[in-house]
Amino acid sequence: MRVAATLVASLTLSTTVLVGQAAAASVDTADPVPAACPVVAPMYTAADYWLAHGTDLASASWKNAVFHVGNLAMVLTSGQSNHKTLPWAQALKYQLDTDPANEFTPANEAAGEAYLDLYTYFHPDPPILAALRARVADEVASVQAGHVKYWNTVDALNQAWPQFVRLGVMDKKPENIQAAQDLFHYAEKRAGGFGLFNEFTGLWYHDASQVGSFQFWSRGNGEALAALATVLQWLPKDDPNRPEYVRVFQKMANTLRLVQRNDGFWNVDLLNPFDHPGPESSGTALFTYALGWGVNNGILDAKKFTPTVTKGWNALTTKALQPSGLFGYVQGDATGPHGAQPVTASDTGAYAVGAYLMAGQQVAKLTPACSPPTS
Repeated sequence: MRVAATLVASLTLSTTVLVGQAAAASVDTADPVPAACPVVAPMYTAADYWLAHGTDLASASWKNAVFHVGNLAMVLTSGQSNHKTLPWAQALKYQLDTDPANEFTPANEAAGEAYLDLYTYFHPDPPILAALRARVADEVASVQAGHVKYWNTVDALNQAWPQFVRLGVMDKKPENIQAAQDLFHYAEKRAGGFGLFNEFTGLWYHDASQVGSFQFWSRGNGEALAALATVLQWLPKDDPNRPEYVRVFQKMANTLRLVQRNDGFWNVDLLNPFDHPGPESSGTALFTYALGWGVNNGILDAKKFTPTVTKGWNALTTKALQPSGLFGYVQGDATGPHGAQPVTASDTGAYAVGAYLMAGQQVAKLTPACSPPTS
């Protein structure tokens, strides 16, 4: 197993700076696991395969953003760098994708989350966040002018929301957090007339076209739950909107616990086991990450939810992760259960590998053999 006592100089944990930690509710920190930890080896197997065989590895896409957030979670868990995220970000000059026709496309802001992790845990160099700070400042001004419809799909929450909150805490700019709340409120309560969050089921529609239907997409809901987990990790405990975020998180979690399949996966159509009933790993990985974070941070009852997290991790590690290292059963580009079907063992994607690595960080915290030795 590839575990080292220290990181190389280019990604050294000894220079970790947890900016805004005092104000944050709970921050995952570097605490490398012992060599006996069974979680790290499959994480590196999946990451190594994707880095050797993946596609479009150089772009600032939302897919690569999720991968690199997961990659850094793996580094923080194991204590060993694979020297991939910093060079990726440097080659991009820490820039974000742009779209002249839609300045504030959430997917184009997703790379900012990986840049924030680089800055927070490894390299507190201001240029890393310059482009992200400028983009968020411009969007905050637009929201303050009354434009609140930018987050009109559920995946937008994970692509953009954490950046607003983290910069708001880090830079002591409450206007960032308030703008994010305005955007979240639109997505939750107003998009499509009634909002994307369905109070009856505790699940999210992907977009306005699905509001009123009975279709709840696994990966879309995984994006929402992951976003809530990350935001709650950084949001101050006394923030007035925190109780609503916790309520939605817990409501989702209770539904998801009940609809998890016996094999540990979640259906791609969460409430319809007959709609493309095969395994799907991207939604399952996001759920496993977020539910694991909820248990580790006291948001979810450990007795109720640890078995759910364990089943999800085992499914991902024993079935989705192939002996070669390919992380399969990943639904491709889609906006609902019916896109990119059928999903097969050879279907993979950066975002699913990244979500698997994020899940591994949380599962390691729940695994006795992974507990760091006490000093």
